Amino acid sequence: MFDSDGMGEELRAMKVDVTRLLSTAGEELFESSKDRADALADQIRAALTELGETVEQEQEQLQGLVAERPITSLASAFALGVVVGFMLRRH
Repeated sequence: MFDSDGMGEELRAMKVDVTRLLSTAGEELFESSKDRADALADQIRAALTELGETVEQEQEQLQGLVAERPITSLASAFALGVVVGFMLRRH
């Protein structure tokens, strides 16, 4: 009435099938995640490259302003230092 050998073999076959399915699903999930991570890394690289170019341009402009008006730049830096000093002393 109860075939334990047949039931055991069916359970082993199910175990093999489930293991194979989980393995395949895991690999697909890993590949999908890897592709998304690569795409995100490419976007970050592009943004950092653009940021670097912008900072370089701003640095060149700032150096030009300081070179054109050194005394004004020095006075501005001094005034900013005094303001920051007062702010830090209050806290």
